[in-house]
Amino acid sequence: MPLIDTMPAMGQNFLHPKGEKEFPYFVGIHSLADLATKEDRVCVLNILGGESTTVTPISHEYSGGNIVCGVMPGRSGAVLKTKIGDIPVYNNVLEALNDGKKFNVAVVYVPPDGVKDAVIEAVRVNPDLKKVVILTEKVKVKHARMIRQYCQWRGVDVFGANCLGLGDAHNHVRIGGALGGNAPHESLVPGSVGLYSNSGNFTTTIATYLLTAGWGTTVSVSSGKDVYIHFAAPEFTHAMHNDDRTKAAVMYIEPGGYYERDLVFRKPVVACVVGRWKAKLTRSCGHAGAIAGSGDDAASKERWFMEKFGVRAIFTPETPACSAKGAVVTNIAHIPQAMTAVMMMNGIKPDFEPRGDLSLKCWFFSSQDIALPKELQLPVVEALAPYNEQIAAQGKQVGAIFPRQAMKDCSGASRMDPKTQVSQVHGVSVLDASTHTLEENLVMSLIREYPDTTGRAMANIALNAFVNHFGLPGILAADAAREAGSSPNVVLSTGLAMLGPNEIKPAREAVQALIDLFGHSGLTDPNNLEFDFQAQLAQATESGARDVLISPKSGKRGKSMLSALEARGCKSVFIEFVKALGAGSDGVRDSTVLAAICCHLAWRALARRRLSVTTLLAMPWHFRIFSSLVGCVVPSVRQDKKSFSGVDNTELLESWSFTETAFLSLFNRRPNEEELFSFSVLVGLLVTNGPGTISAQGPKGAVSADGPMAPERIQINKAYLGFLSHTGFAHGGNGYEAIAFLMERFKDSGLADPGDPNHGLDLMAMAMAYAAEYKAYKVKAKGAGSMDYAKIPCVNHPVFKGKPENFDPREVFVDNLFKQRGSYNVFQDFYHQLVHALHKSGISREIYCVNVDAVIAVLLLKMLWKPYARGEVSAESMESAAFITFLFGRMIGTAAEVDDHTNRGRDMDTRTAASACSYVS
Repeated sequence: MPLIDTMPAMGQNFLHPKGEKEFPYFVGIHSLADLATKEDRVCVLNILGGESTTVTPISHEYSGGNIVCGVMPGRSGAVLKTKIGDIPVYNNVLEALNDGKKFNVAVVYVPPDGVKDAVIEAVRVNPDLKKVVILTEKVKVKHARMIRQYCQWRGVDVFGANCLGLGDAHNHVRIGGALGGNAPHESLVPGSVGLYSNSGNFTTTIATYLLTAGWGTTVSVSSGKDVYIHFAAPEFTHAMHNDDRTKAAVMYIEPGGYYERDLVFRKPVVACVVGRWKAKLTRSCGHAGAIAGSGDDAASKERWFMEKFGVRAIFTPETPACSAKGAVVTNIAHIPQAMTAVMMMNGIKPDFEPRGDLSLKCWFFSSQDIALPKELQLPVVEALAPYNEQIAAQGKQVGAIFPRQAMKDCSGASRMDPKTQVSQVHGVSVLDASTHTLEENLVMSLIREYPDTTGRAMANIALNAFVNHFGLPGILAADAAREAGSSPNVVLSTGLAMLGPNEIKPAREAVQALIDLFGHSGLTDPNNLEFDFQAQLAQATESGARDVLISPKSGKRGKSMLSALEARGCKSVFIEFVKALGAGSDGVRDSTVLAAICCHLAWRALARRRLSVTTLLAMPWHFRIFSSLVGCVVPSVRQDKKSFSGVDNTELLESWSFTETAFLSLFNRRPNEEELFSFSVLVGLLVTNGPGTISAQGPKGAVSADGPMAPERIQINKAYLGFLSHTGFAHGGNGYEAIAFLMERFKDSGLADPGDPNHGLDLMAMAMAYAAEYKAYKVKAKGAGSMDYAKIPCVNHPVFKGKPENFDPREVFVDNLFKQRGSYNVFQDFYHQLVHALHKSGISREIYCVNVDAVIAVLLLKMLWKPYARGEVSAESMESAAFITFLFGRMIGTAAEVDDHTNRGRDMDTRTAASACSYVS
């Protein structure tokens, strides 16, 4: 029972009209028929608040205009518009009363800390006030006690807090919150069942469920479930017994409180008791009062009701345990059947014919290409209006639409596990990415999944087709930047600056044309060569799309790309469509073939709405940027009209992977199998460092400044320039510093082959010698008062330390990966010896880890060692190769971030607030 903190009003004896002394405290509602009446007049406190402005007009219209006014400080003279007239707003209740407004009900939407003062003030100044309905959640317990004490003293009934109010289906009146939602008449259907619920939303749900068995309601009471329930189960039961309209009741009960323990029923009741799982909670969950205390958990409440009804089991369709007094259910879906069974025992028939049923009626359904068993292939029914129109509009949408949000220091593409320090792109860790090729990782960064065999071959063609920059402005600008001594990122930036929107416009238009033609064709898998595209061929001619896709002039590169696709055995609906559309013409544009390849790669994800049209439209630009990146690495003297770095253009298209082409651009030769694997691992490890890195801030800022909410304005090459301008020699985990360190250690060692485990070198002796040298240097530096001495590159890591022997799990993964292949690397072996030597020499208390950045250095140095030893590669070239390899990998992460920010970001959302900026003098 509710706590009693009251002092009787003077002369108040709590006698009800019939002289029954039911309660030791004031209760003014004698019958459910008095709960929400046509005569009730309402004032809404905080009427112009966010929730009230939506709910109050519906209540007012449904009830025939029962709200006479509202109050909100500082808004006197305003009105809340409704379909049946404006509701005037006053500064406070007294002002409303002085203006002649009369009301007996106050509905409270005031924030939690203001509820107590708002209620007491309304009751104090209005002697006619008889009911207060508090919708506010999380009212403090001490405030609830004060409200109860004052309202008891003044003879006012309180409902709530944290409730959805009251509804009377017979009177067609709703007081308070959103019972019945935007269409209360659909669920508040006149009948013979009273409804009491601790849950606001379930009040409406249960009323709707009852309709399926032919039961309507008299009243619906959302009691709320804060610690205090003012109008609780005893008050409801008393009023139910005195309402001739109500023949039975449904009570939805949650754990917490003893309100139901001593109830005595004189009418049938179906009790739905929920929340057995809450017995394990130690804190509130959802409803503040729904914490199981001692003996008031769900199991206890089930027992209370079962004893009252004389039943021994929970009612289910399989075991319909009930009596004429009632039934206990634990699933709201069982309420209608239980009510019918109980009422049959009392000789009472449903109020009307059943309306609808509780079977699952899917408005839309997608298996996401998962082969589901037949019984799970759910039928789709047309939704009710207006939802059917909205769903129809959604059906016309191609691809996904992501919600916009502030993306400063956020990412939907990349993240880092703080424990393992392993970064991920679209859920793929860099460790897994290291086992994939450059082109596979690039495709994954854009479409969020790896391509199949056909997709991989097609991506290689799309990327290799545009690497040759002979005679193009980009390579000339890159050459000039190289000759000026610019760093590799600046050299490549000059080339990308020439790849503006006008250059990529034909490919974007071709992608859009293909989307328009196939977006609603039912095509889900472009590998399905049985798909009939005759209708699309006709539509292309009629709509003018053919003129966008096919040129009257000879398209040499387009023709070469189609030949390469044929040579590699690549089959695709989009490629076959383009070939059929251009039959009898040599003018299939290279931009069209590029667009068809992008559509092939992205279409399955687009059809499943895992990808947006924005992403697909941008894919050709991303591909061209990567081609330009690799193309501008190679000086113009190594490119001509027919070949790239000595390799015939046709050969590149028909048999080279893009990873091999990237290797070629750096080392001027095709890699062997081991080198190709090592290079792929190296690039894969670098695909991202997370959204907070310096190199990620540049592209995200560029997209944000262009305005991602209007993606057609975004200049993607500028975003990559932002990435390039935010990279430098310190990137890549001291990659070059580690290479320089290793070169110094091995320069006079006579090492011939770093991949030969029988190299003949005593690595531990070399490591101990260096440890002694480093220890002397460190002592000298400290003796001179300097604590800023140089650290050993790639040794130790702040996350992986503190144990007797420490490991970076990323370095361990790569080490094991190569060991499984029988591949040896003397430089990585030396690093392992070095950390032990540092410990043996007393430099470190524990054995440091070799961090993952060392992997970048040792893999690259292993590939460069022989040409370096032969004098073919200079130290400067090695520095450049290390830097560019870092760029190759990190550009993949950039692609993911740029696409993510374009789809999710808001304009200018990477700015730092002025309040977070400081001046340093």
